[in-house]
Amino acid sequence: MKRYVLGIYEKALPDFPEWEQKLLHARQAGYDFLEMSLDETDKKIARLQMPAKERLALLEAMARTGVPVRSMCLSAHRKYPIGSHDPAVAQRGMQIMEKAIDLADDLGIRMIMLAGYDVYYEDSDAETRARFAANLQSCVELAARKGVTLAFETMETPFMNTVGKAMRFVRQVGSPYLQVYPDIGNITNAAKADGADVTEDMQTGAGHLVGLHLKETSPGVFRDMMYGDGHVDFPQAIHTAWQMGVRRYVTEFWYHGEENWFDRVCFAARFARELLDKENDAGC
Repeated sequence: MKRYVLGIYEKALPDFPEWEQKLLHARQAGYDFLEMSLDETDKKIARLQMPAKERLALLEAMARTGVPVRSMCLSAHRKYPIGSHDPAVAQRGMQIMEKAIDLADDLGIRMIMLAGYDVYYEDSDAETRARFAANLQSCVELAARKGVTLAFETMETPFMNTVGKAMRFVRQVGSPYLQVYPDIGNITNAAKADGADVTEDMQTGAGHLVGLHLKETSPGVFRDMMYGDGHVDFPQAIHTAWQMGVRRYVTEFWYHGEENWFDRVCFAARFARELLDKENDAGC
């Protein structure tokens, strides 16, 4: 049995009407699990109201296909940041967080990736910063009650584009239910722009990395690239993450109507597994 699992980001697949279609294609391409997207669009946010019958149907689809949904990419806070200058927007962000945790609990999702994205924080007044800190603490307490781990994604914006920046909030909260889920593409861009070292940045999160998003980037470009077309050093990134105890990886890219979409999905799985298998077989 392999000592790691490989997941696929939901948006890498066509938006099939049935969850079972997504899960079957993920399995056929060689993935172990699927990462649900809950982005800032109304369609995705509506998932928070998923009826009990639909939640049960998704659980049954997981059982039939053997492909669980075990993580959630919660990027709805891009639109509704919990540290907004506008208290109403921040409150909406908190409502989304509470419902997302409830949904995760019902579906067996163990980790929710938080968008480390708060455009208002760095230039905000003391009251707004205090609101962000208090709301973050409340989010973590809600998650702890359900046994769901929250983890900051390293984003494409300066607020939280490195592991080191995410760790200041992890240390501030001081809970096992708040960790870091790095995006290797984003932290590579940040490191290249600042003349920093990607490996050193990853190591600032020692003991706090719960997974690794495998995403290709290039200077100034943060998405819609395929592996090998950018500047991310995936062998080194995976080696570093493996040495730090990370055993959960997700390929992150997007479907944009390509006719050969399944070939791309299979290629991404092979690309990641080739590197991960080297670490797995090394026995360290």
